[in-house]
Amino acid sequence: MAGDSGMAGKVTLLLWAQTLGLAGAQTPQLLVEPPWRPAVLWDEVTLTCQGSATAGATTWYKDRWHWGPRGHNRVTVTESGTYECGRPGSGHRLPVRVSNEPVPCSGDIPEHPSEGDPRAGTGDPWSAGVTQWGVPVPSGVTGPLCPPDRLVLQVPARALLEGDTVTLRCRGWRDNKVTEVSFYHEGQELGRLPDGTELSLSPLELHHSGRYRCKGRLGWWEWKESAPVTVTVQVPVANATITPAPPAHQVCPGDPVTLRCSVQVGSAPVTFTWLHNGQEVARGPLLELGNVSVAHSGTYQCVATNQLGQDEHRALSPELALTVTPWGHRDAVAAGVGGALLLLVLLVGVIVAWHRWHRVAARKHQERAPPDPPEEGEVLYTQVVSSKQAQLSPRATTPQDPHVTYAELRGPHGRPQEPGDIYGNVL
Repeated sequence: MAGDSGMAGKVTLLLWAQTLGLAGAQTPQLLVEPPWRPAVLWDEVTLTCQGSATAGATTWYKDRWHWGPRGHNRVTVTESGTYECGRPGSGHRLPVRVSNEPVPCSGDIPEHPSEGDPRAGTGDPWSAGVTQWGVPVPSGVTGPLCPPDRLVLQVPARALLEGDTVTLRCRGWRDNKVTEVSFYHEGQELGRLPDGTELSLSPLELHHSGRYRCKGRLGWWEWKESAPVTVTVQVPVANATITPAPPAHQVCPGDPVTLRCSVQVGSAPVTFTWLHNGQEVARGPLLELGNVSVAHSGTYQCVATNQLGQDEHRALSPELALTVTPWGHRDAVAAGVGGALLLLVLLVGVIVAWHRWHRVAARKHQERAPPDPPEEGEVLYTQVVSSKQAQLSPRATTPQDPHVTYAELRGPHGRPQEPGDIYGNVL
């Protein structure tokens, strides 16, 4: 399953390259064997020009001048210099410097060895066509040559990506033995190796970027220091996103719209390509659509790319759907929504009015309706009539009981009601 996913990703990347028209216009790659930089002549350096252009159409350049036989994709370097390769329609690859052999000096070295110099007595080593430092003098050179670096610090000749493992090695000229090697990063000593000559950086992080050099002992007494080598930690592009301005995804004809593509991480230079409905339409971090029309509707994506060494890395953004709504359609939609809202308000008003009317009518009907006849077993009200009380005798010492008359109401069918609670009123 994991293998299928990896294959699907590779197929997708290839389709992107074909869509963007990049598959046939890649910059040629210049490979170095052995894969170390700086390259040194005693390693028998071989350069290979790779690319997608027609095989056999390679042109070589040394120090910016045409050099070597045309059409050969692979050459062996025998002289110091800066080498490049090119192919039709694809430009030149970044140059490769091959050095660390005697080169012409600027006059700061005597024309002849001084007395006591171990080279004294060997004849005139500065004449053209003879050997010096154990190697032939480059043709055409008649002046003095400067000695090569006695100690060389090398790093892998490839893109150094974040998270990789990188080895730095300190070497004596023509592989002379070197001991007690120390490595330095931006002037700070990283440690001394009594016997080893290599330093490993793992995992590689951004703070590892900078200038490195090494120092060691050649033979028994000679201490040398290498020329500095720059290490640059690079990061592939990742997490491309599109930011629209204005932020609304639905706009009207005539609105100015600009899309911006950005990446979360990625070493420069980063290039951007825009796709509209899967077709390339522009390049650059900004896509200015201007006053949009309905034809601008659709999906937009951006592809961020950076070239790190021999590999090209891409990041595809999520799709952004842009809808350009015509004014007439928008007015019709707005009118429809407004009508629906008005109808809803009227319906709510009718329901509220009907509910209130129903409550008022029910209350009035209840107030006007006669009371229902009593059911059997209910208490009947009685009317109590009090007769005149007898005149009390002046001598009377006890009050007379009042005379109370009870009136019994008949039931609904004319039958006497069962005895129950009778309320009396004494007058």
